[in-house]
Amino acid sequence: MQNLMPEPPATLIPVDEAAAAALEAAAKDGSDAAYEQAAAAHPTSSAAWAELAQRALDEGHAVTAYAYARTGYHRGLDQLRRNGWKGHGPVPWSHEGNRGFLHSLYVLSRAADLIGEADEAARCAQFVRDCDPAAADALGG
Repeated sequence: MQNLMPEPPATLIPVDEAAAAALEAAAKDGSDAAYEQAAAAHPTSSAAWAELAQRALDEGHAVTAYAYARTGYHRGLDQLRRNGWKGHGPVPWSHEGNRGFLHSLYVLSRAADLIGEADEAARCAQFVRDCDPAAADALGG
């Protein structure tokens, strides 16, 4: 079945070059402290919070991952709204600037599930898919 209703245009969060450089440096260093410094230096960067969230999740710290991911998610919502998003419509994974938001949302879903927030986990997982099914596929869910 084809949707005949017009879809809003894709929303693109501008790439934060300074935050990307800080995250690249943190990746070379590899320490939690380096990622924390990147997030502290660029607190509006969803990508920085997503990296912290993913690292915490990978280390088995679901509550910490949840907190970092929620921060990244909210920073991303702020950026989406500033760039014309009205609460719905595509947020393409293919655009580098959107990946921090989508990654934060994905980790938020996983962390919510681990702490027993099944409804929030399901909502966040669906939100990732609604933004762009390619994001869910790329992130593993």
